[in-house]
Amino acid sequence: MCGRYASTRSPQELTRLFQVTDWQPEEALEPSWNVAPTNEVYAVLERARRDGGGEEVRRELRTLRWGLVPSWAKDPKSGARMINARVETVHEKPAYRRAFAKRRCLLPADGFYEWDPVRDEETGRTRKQPYFIRPADGEPMAMAGLYEYWRDPDVTGDDDPAAWLATCTIITTEATDAAGRVHPRMPLALSPDHYDAWLDPHHHDTDELRALLAQPAGGRLDARPVSLAVNNVRNNGPELLDAPS
Repeated sequence: MCGRYASTRSPQELTRLFQVTDWQPEEALEPSWNVAPTNEVYAVLERARRDGGGEEVRRELRTLRWGLVPSWAKDPKSGARMINARVETVHEKPAYRRAFAKRRCLLPADGFYEWDPVRDEETGRTRKQPYFIRPADGEPMAMAGLYEYWRDPDVTGDDDPAAWLATCTIITTEATDAAGRVHPRMPLALSPDHYDAWLDPHHHDTDELRALLAQPAGGRLDARPVSLAVNNVRNNGPELLDAPS
């Protein structure tokens, strides 16, 4: 699974890297070395807009809440549990299949954290050692994701921004390379040549979309132990990536 990651690149850099055409400066987020479920996160997505009788597809950098809330959910509490969707079943699970067909996104990350049980030789106790896993070349990860809109029934007007909650989930796959030595699952990252097809809002062919996910981004991953401070979601800062003391 992926329950924590780092995202420190600026919106200006992300718009360049992902060829974004639209972003709202008021949605800018602070760099985070400890992104956790229910946090606001950056997402790259495409939406079709009608203008002057025609239709234009725009690539946007948006902020979404991590933890997908299906449109049919009675309340948003379920989102805290739906932070990951397994690639093997994402196209058929009721919570994800509609978003898989219509609302796909990319979630930029510097890397992600996983935990490995380690036995303390002095005490005999087992503790969880966090590892930071990232592309060895230092390039950003474009994690495949889904997003959804949930309508708050307690807000009267559809035009009220408070009426809509935009949430997302990260698609995971079997871990490979260094990540597989720490945890059996990892986020599924897409390569740049698959961005357009994955984000295309007119692309609804489930088999073709699943084929994209069968070819995750290549490249070697680097995994290294980091500070135990990352275990606390309240801690943040580049020092979280320091070697454990």
